[in-house]
Amino acid sequence: MFKIPKQWEEFTESSDFVYLQQTNHVGPYLICFLKSITDLNVVNEQILDFLGNYTGDQFDALFESMPIADKELSSDWNEIRDKLLLGYVTIQQATSNKTILLNASLSKGRVVSKPEIEFSVEGSKEALVESLDTNLNLIRKRLPTASFRVKELHVGDISKSRVAICYIDGITNEQYVNTCLQRVKDIQFDTVTDISFIQQLIEDNSNSIFPQMLGTERTDRIVWSLTLGQVCILVDGSPNAILGPVTFEHFFTSYEDYFLPWILGSIIRMIRITSVIFSILASAVYVAVLTYHGHGISNNFLPTIIASRINVPFPPVVEVLIMEMAIELLREAGARLPSKIGQTIGIVGGIVLGTAAVQAALTSNLLLIIIALSAMASFTTPVFRMSNTIRILRLPFILFAQMWGLLGIFLCSVIVVTHLLRLTSLGMPYLVPFYPIRLKGLTDKFIRPPYSKFHHRPEYYRTKNTIRFDKQKAKLKKDIDE
Repeated sequence: MFKIPKQWEEFTESSDFVYLQQTNHVGPYLICFLKSITDLNVVNEQILDFLGNYTGDQFDALFESMPIADKELSSDWNEIRDKLLLGYVTIQQATSNKTILLNASLSKGRVVSKPEIEFSVEGSKEALVESLDTNLNLIRKRLPTASFRVKELHVGDISKSRVAICYIDGITNEQYVNTCLQRVKDIQFDTVTDISFIQQLIEDNSNSIFPQMLGTERTDRIVWSLTLGQVCILVDGSPNAILGPVTFEHFFTSYEDYFLPWILGSIIRMIRITSVIFSILASAVYVAVLTYHGHGISNNFLPTIIASRINVPFPPVVEVLIMEMAIELLREAGARLPSKIGQTIGIVGGIVLGTAAVQAALTSNLLLIIIALSAMASFTTPVFRMSNTIRILRLPFILFAQMWGLLGIFLCSVIVVTHLLRLTSLGMPYLVPFYPIRLKGLTDKFIRPPYSKFHHRPEYYRTKNTIRFDKQKAKLKKDIDE
């Protein structure tokens, strides 16, 4: 027997560290692994059993004979230590630093389940999970093509998190792939446990409240985006992925639109866009009209407004801010509590607070209706990060409306649009195809066209292959009896 090398002593303080000293024809060797992250069945049935029956006398030959597909031979201690922490079994020769690294990592996690955030009545019911290998399996089985590429990196000085960058070779622009690879490699952070860390660290403008990468948990949406020429980034331990580059309109497009007939999908999309605009401007317009532009109110409607506000002691802006704060408190309380309790708190709290606020003359009936409709309209945003942005945007619009009325709303709109014009996603303009104008790229924006119009990929992605199918051949419809 030989003494355990000094470099292993830092692991001996952990109770899940296992080291075995054995000898056979090869000579004495040390087997080390962490039982908490190692599959003990693989260790006992494939590794230890094989070593007990091995009759060779060469260490290199032992490496070649090991019945493990993922194996390496290394003398670099840093690599050996990193592999051990990933669930590898190490077999170190006593007379040298040569070490066999065998992948026996144990992967535990929840099974594939339904999407919880991007749920849809029609379409796939498979969502990403916390295991990177499982997520890649879900994606690759939907993309049975040799052109599908996966580039894996390790990020985080402490966490050493596995990050996978996925794209389709021959379609995706290499500039976007190289930009993602470079930005992920340049990340200087000790612990990366979720995809949101990556998103904030690689976005073009991390100081903007507008997300510049699209988060999703749907595997079918990832595959659709990859075939359009986008890049997908996954992190081991996160049940979400981010897609890029993206444009502003992507955050208001639900993937469920493509499961419906194009006319229905287009109508629902227009309702969603209208709802977002209403959610941002409704409260601000209420403040502006009642503060500065009361003369524009119709004589038929004026008595109703006067009757609803006659006992309210606050100016319109204070009244609006109180109700906005109440809505946000209810939203946060419902989100942080267990699901069943949260739903009860949201419904009962909204009814009780709304009724009490009107009876106490803290707000008017009209504003209560406007705030409730604005809150419901904000929920139509299909992407959670953009939904939060819409919630925050209402505040500056309300303040500008208080200072300058409708002119203030216009000025705030100009500031927001100017900011959006300056944003980019992986170097691509955020408002394309509206600015810079790309007429061909306007096909699938406000209106969801029929699938016969999807014969070309959006030109603003600058894909290597812009053609999805031959539109001339697609027009040829043969009779099924022929």
